[in-house]
Amino acid sequence: MEHFAVFRTPQTILYGRESFKKVGEQAALRGTKALIVTDEVMLKLGYVDECEVLLRKEGIESERYSGVESEPTDLYVSESLELLKKTECDVVISIGGGSCIDTAKAIAVLATNGGYIGDYRANKMTAKKAPLPHLAVPTTAGTGSEATDVTVITNTADDVKMMMKQPAFMPDVAIVDPLLTVSSPEHVTAATGVDALSHAIEAYLSKRAHPMTDTIALSAMKLIAWNIVPAFRDGNDLDAREAMSLGALQAGMAFTNASVCLVHGMSRPIGALFHVPHGYSNAMLLPAVLEYSKDSCTDRLADLGRIFEPAQANLSDSEAAELAVTSVKNLCSTLKIPNLKAWGIDEKAFKEAIPKMAEDALDSGSPENNPRLPSKEELEALYHTCYDYQFQEKVTR
Repeated sequence: MEHFAVFRTPQTILYGRESFKKVGEQAALRGTKALIVTDEVMLKLGYVDECEVLLRKEGIESERYSGVESEPTDLYVSESLELLKKTECDVVISIGGGSCIDTAKAIAVLATNGGYIGDYRANKMTAKKAPLPHLAVPTTAGTGSEATDVTVITNTADDVKMMMKQPAFMPDVAIVDPLLTVSSPEHVTAATGVDALSHAIEAYLSKRAHPMTDTIALSAMKLIAWNIVPAFRDGNDLDAREAMSLGALQAGMAFTNASVCLVHGMSRPIGALFHVPHGYSNAMLLPAVLEYSKDSCTDRLADLGRIFEPAQANLSDSEAAELAVTSVKNLCSTLKIPNLKAWGIDEKAFKEAIPKMAEDALDSGSPENNPRLPSKEELEALYHTCYDYQFQEKVTR
């Protein structure tokens, strides 16, 4: 049995206000022509134009693929990869949320290793050659994808979200500029923020956690728990935005090395079948899954409870763990996170899909890392619970 841990990060992380201005310099160190993978929102906000100006200053030509919409699919991957090859780009830059970054990760690997992205699922195919250099520029404080070696792509043929995890998917450079997140509207700030919190929590609760991931996950939980509401209430609060960007980055670093658990296992099938964005589906599931898992991770959930309520440091672990669940419920209520029913998912269609979603969740492997491992029947019951789960506010101690 191996008794060592592994900790992977991007080769270079640029963090802080106006760090985006360094994108041209970083690209010039790695290539001569960049493919910018992005979406229409980023075009309208002017971030892509700004990137192209910064690239030109360093003598870097560029092309743009802006076809990413919502969750990344294998169609986006094939379209952007075709454009990359046609235009002979030798470096990839992703600008946007996790969907843009995940799409860019896929094409960076496929450009040098070939095959279909699904071939890399469960390591059936391993990237033997170095991927094209990839510079990831997140514009939300959420997925942490800029610091993970994971990409999640939907197979459009069978509506299954495929998770690929290999070192080759790790971006070479993460540029985390909190100024780019100011454009995120209130509801996106809320959903992506709870998504980042779920990454930090699951990394801390995971059976694969180790001291390095624990340290970073705890820091991420503090940053997010203490700053998400201020960022939600005032999108121009730069201190809160900066703290959230750092928290999301740290959460990504933590979970890519400790893995995620039941929330993510359950979330992917919902996204694939009902097209709920990843951040929202994670946020919708988090309180109920914590409630389900609580008795199997009381000591660790107690740490989260004391983060939310530092004045309650003298509570027993059992009381503090209960406080953690209550605090996450309160947070989702404050941030106006909808449940699956309120999102508009048809109840009959959702319940008919539960057996498939439970199977797909278990097949993903993520639930195995959860402190409490559910049976298929328990997983189905959890899906039923989550459909109209109430994020009601309760009085804390």
